[in-house]
Amino acid sequence: MQLFYNPTLNKDQTSFAFDKEESKHIVKVLRKKEGDILHVTNGLGFLFVTEITIASDNKCTVKIVSYEQQEVSKFHLHLAVAPTKMNERYEWFLEKATEIGIQEITPIICEHSERKIIKTDRFQKILESAMKQSLHYYLPKLNESIAFKDFIKTQKSGQLFIAHCEETSKKSLKNELKTTEDVTILIGPEGDFSVKEIQLAIDNNFIPVSLGSTRLRTETAALVACHSVVYSNEL
Repeated sequence: MQLFYNPTLNKDQTSFAFDKEESKHIVKVLRKKEGDILHVTNGLGFLFVTEITIASDNKCTVKIVSYEQQEVSKFHLHLAVAPTKMNERYEWFLEKATEIGIQEITPIICEHSERKIIKTDRFQKILESAMKQSLHYYLPKLNESIAFKDFIKTQKSGQLFIAHCEETSKKSLKNELKTTEDVTILIGPEGDFSVKEIQLAIDNNFIPVSLGSTRLRTETAALVACHSVVYSNEL
């Protein structure tokens, strides 16, 4: 099944039209014609089965045949991950985390962050593409970047963890995770969190954790954390 994305679509509609770019892709590239079936999600858990009524490369129009809603996840995984020096590595993390099943992502700017300015437009497109490729019907929420100290002050629920590489007392993430609970995990930059940041997180109820015995890159650590949470909820 090939999945398309339209964020404006809702269950009360009987028809809708794709924008010019998507219409051209559907009609010219995919060679879809009137009567063909397209599967569309709005990123909010709905899968719509639609039929092409007007196969125009300027405004491909479809009618909604049926729809279903995917069950909401029993847990909410929020990863706050420092931007990587190379954008490509962060984009890789976004793609793979979406495929695995993350719900929310926040880029956090830390003391040791080498990249301070984040443009989320391309990141958003990465998430949308990964959602469609992996046949997920929920689009992860991508927040604007925020300073670490400001993020720590925001209201959060569920289990709170900070993964770091300092040689201090830490618990194993896999042993601490509780199923069906919301989880927020902090992942630092290439230079790791500063000692001050780690203490600030601990003072705000974040539990220091280890992701294994080896030193991981930022994007790898984020993906390991993501998989650990999702996998623990599938057992």
